[in-house]
Amino acid sequence: MSKTAARLLVDCLVEQGATRAFTVPGESFLPVLDALATCDEIETITCRQEGGVTFMACADGSMTGQPGVAFVTRGPGATNASIGVHVAMQDSQPMILFIGDVDRSMRDREGFQEVDFPAFFAPIAKWSARIDDASRIPEYVARAWSTAISGRPGPVVLALPEDMLHEDGITSPVRPAVTRPAQAPCPDVMATIMQMIGDAAAPLAIVGGAGWNERTRHYFTEFAERIGIPVATAFRRQDALPPASKVYAGNLGYGPSPKLVERVKAADLLLVVGARLGEATTDGYALITPDHQDQRLIHVHPDPEELGRVYRTDLPVCADMAEFAESAALWDDGDAIDFDCGAQAHAEWLEWNTPREEAKFDLDLAVAMGTCRRLLPEDAIICNGAGNFAGWWHRYWRYAGYPSQLAPTAGAMGYGVPAAVAAALRFPDRCVVAAAGDGDFLMNAQELATAAQYDCDMLVILFDNSTYGTIRMHQEREYPGQEASTHLANPDFARMAESYGGWGVRVENNAQFDTAMAEAMSRKGIRLIHCITDIEQLSAAGATVSGMRGG
Repeated sequence: MSKTAARLLVDCLVEQGATRAFTVPGESFLPVLDALATCDEIETITCRQEGGVTFMACADGSMTGQPGVAFVTRGPGATNASIGVHVAMQDSQPMILFIGDVDRSMRDREGFQEVDFPAFFAPIAKWSARIDDASRIPEYVARAWSTAISGRPGPVVLALPEDMLHEDGITSPVRPAVTRPAQAPCPDVMATIMQMIGDAAAPLAIVGGAGWNERTRHYFTEFAERIGIPVATAFRRQDALPPASKVYAGNLGYGPSPKLVERVKAADLLLVVGARLGEATTDGYALITPDHQDQRLIHVHPDPEELGRVYRTDLPVCADMAEFAESAALWDDGDAIDFDCGAQAHAEWLEWNTPREEAKFDLDLAVAMGTCRRLLPEDAIICNGAGNFAGWWHRYWRYAGYPSQLAPTAGAMGYGVPAAVAAALRFPDRCVVAAAGDGDFLMNAQELATAAQYDCDMLVILFDNSTYGTIRMHQEREYPGQEASTHLANPDFARMAESYGGWGVRVENNAQFDTAMAEAMSRKGIRLIHCITDIEQLSAAGATVSGMRGG
């Protein structure tokens, strides 16, 4: 049966399992929009800016393990969308971005909004290409889907020439759904891993990252608890292990527990599963150096190109995360391994993770986190972008559900609100929180309009200190007392939420915050708590402006 190129494209996505597509419409892919409008299997979500589109698609891919699907137009649409592609790459999340392109006959003339997309996206995507032949759409879509989910997951970008999408009479068959390759570690490798762990005096595991899922979480927790090894999660991968696990040692990244940092330094064996050991997790490659003298490294990752890429690796293991975790959990060679350091590390983390009860500021964020822990469901999905405000969530919130942390390891601002929209659509029965700073929030606040349009149930907790706090912190360290370009003049955020048909309130102390949280939890729809905070609360680790000036 013949069909148009655009209809074939949509049918291919349906066959691969796509259920949702995010877009800002453009004239360059009108045939696709028309095909999507009559496709019952794929819900099309119209967004307000292309950065929001790809942030939503990235978050959707993170939650499902299948590529988040995005459609944008050429030129400004694609360049706006590039931020989400970069995040998906650094976060190892599957995504496919389709870009409406200029007609094939107009290429290389610098036509209207023309960009060489395969070249533009090549450095920040796993694969970028253009579909010039409509008959090959099934081939390209299947390859894009497979590339996005295989090995280290990531983004794929496909340009769609406008004239190609209008072609009719295409008879190419839809290709069947592809699956992620599952590679289990061989018994000899597992025996070597267990021997190396058994020979260690102070082992430590660092987990979370490429290909991690609920099955991996279950089996790795079972394995780690059986042998008693302390487990730290990589930067913004805190839901990779249940926080109630008796071996959970906390998270690495910005502002980790000092006792966990010392444990990492003292470890004689590091079992790294899924994590790339990037700059944030390793504190600039200093906490764990690329040569890591006096430490042995077992690195388990689904992509062979990551093994040995940066770090000297004593035992590189290329395996699917869930297959490895299950093999470890079921391994039994008769030699019991039993460490007590896991329980000790967990006790240290519990102390670090407990919020203080006495406020040191009018609106003390540590105390406020205690309120959040009392009133929010433990499986709430916390979505945030970048900024020092996130440190209080990383330190004090317990990411008990899976998935429950949507936060860019790439450190992109503006991710929280779009991610919360994607989460509210994917999990309408779970509590979804967009945690934001004032600067972070205004990067993509317009996606509240998307949330309103699709009746999303989400809570925004916005910390407002009228500054780009992270940059101010660095300024105070490098140029004490000299503020430059970081002060912000902000709107009334509560009224902004009301303008989108939601509920909003401004709070200035912890008593007001407690009341507002209780009220918010009794409501549905868009809810926003505008928290006025003191610039002196620069970080959850205790950094202050005056303290930096004095230090």
